[in-house]
Amino acid sequence: MGGLFGVVASGNCAKTLFYGVDYHSHLGTENAGLAVFGPGGFSNTIHRISQAQFKSRFVDDYQTMNGTRGIGAIDDESPQPLLIRSKFGTYALAATGLITNKDELAGKLLSDGASFNEMADGGVNSVELVAQLINRSASIVDGIVRVQQSIEGSVCLLLMTENGLYAARDRYGRFPLVIGRQSARSDSPAGHAVATESSAFLNLGYEQVRSLGPAEIVRLDAAGIHDEQPPGPDKQVCAFLWIYTGYPASAYEGVSVENARERCGQAMARGDDVEADFVTGVPDSGVGHAIGYAMESGLPFRRPLVKYTPGYGRSYTPPSQDIRDLVATMKLSAVRDVIKGNRMVICEDSIVRGTQLKNFTIRKLWDNGAREIHIRPACPPLMFPCRFASSTRTVSELAAHRAIRDLEGGDRGNGEEYLDHHSRKYAAMVEWIRRDLGVTSLTYLPIAEMIAAIGLPEEQLCLYCWRGR
Repeated sequence: MGGLFGVVASGNCAKTLFYGVDYHSHLGTENAGLAVFGPGGFSNTIHRISQAQFKSRFVDDYQTMNGTRGIGAIDDESPQPLLIRSKFGTYALAATGLITNKDELAGKLLSDGASFNEMADGGVNSVELVAQLINRSASIVDGIVRVQQSIEGSVCLLLMTENGLYAARDRYGRFPLVIGRQSARSDSPAGHAVATESSAFLNLGYEQVRSLGPAEIVRLDAAGIHDEQPPGPDKQVCAFLWIYTGYPASAYEGVSVENARERCGQAMARGDDVEADFVTGVPDSGVGHAIGYAMESGLPFRRPLVKYTPGYGRSYTPPSQDIRDLVATMKLSAVRDVIKGNRMVICEDSIVRGTQLKNFTIRKLWDNGAREIHIRPACPPLMFPCRFASSTRTVSELAAHRAIRDLEGGDRGNGEEYLDHHSRKYAAMVEWIRRDLGVTSLTYLPIAEMIAAIGLPEEQLCLYCWRGR
């Protein structure tokens, strides 16, 4: 998915920028960068973070940076922010999301005489592609609108000029951008900030002002917040933000991530009659779901698995299976004295590929003497790869698809029948996944209960990875 952070201040913003970007480290593991504008003009620094944490790679850089405004990003696809020279002058640009028609757009631009200098894993850097679209427009705002209307997928962006900082949310608001204002209690330079995660404001002295609406564009400068394009009418926020992706201390559209996860857990417990000795969550995002389950069921919450936090991030985000497996192996440690002889409900945010859960979580529990393992994912089976962020990219990766392919003899058959959790085919798919995982029982949270736990109207949520539309 990636994360963005930008700041406009009355003094040097480099420290605020550094920590603001760092608070998005849970959203990516590959690339990160900072850019500032100050007395010396524009400067930027970009590093790979696949083998080191953000702080260790940038701690020396930010201490040499000096500017009254800055932007930064953590992203798995494209190194950024980029400095762009254009007819609008020089600007810094950061953009996160997924452009599914990138090759088509790049091909048209090349045929029109454009050239691309930045590459990302052998392909065109998506941030430079966004810059090319902007530069072919009459103004920066017109260019951002062109980006929103031209791309298939989803892109949020921050664009910093000598005169201000533009922030634009993606066309359907699938991913968040929130604005914060300097708190009167803060000792940081006065001003405003914009972030993907509202939790980035909490320890930096900012109070959340509001969320940007779908396709909304604002400009931040020393005078405040200026509206450049009003929100669009269509909102489809990624439901997975509340289930897994988002940070527990964040809120999107006014809905707390932690509260939503607790409600998911409560809903799972209400529909469950399993007998167990305790409930737990797969760290970290499964913990909130498990707390809700414990609250509703009365089962004690215990920790048979603990996460060794330093150096190990999410095992879902790295692009290669080898790296995902390594992180999954190393980050969780089993507590044998808690596990041995016990029946346990394991709350998980989701089952995507299922390989890490099977090979590195469930195996540790069985190897340490678990008596029964009951898996409870807080969302339905993921049926379709995401078209709007760099996460699952092919149908064949998904555990549900492997089940369907085996049950249908290699043909996906009528996929619609597997979406109905009351159907026999759905039950057969879940049973296949249960056997493949090697657990005592497996029950997913139905989609209607997941939507109710989030608390937004269904039509305002993107449910593509469950429904394919």
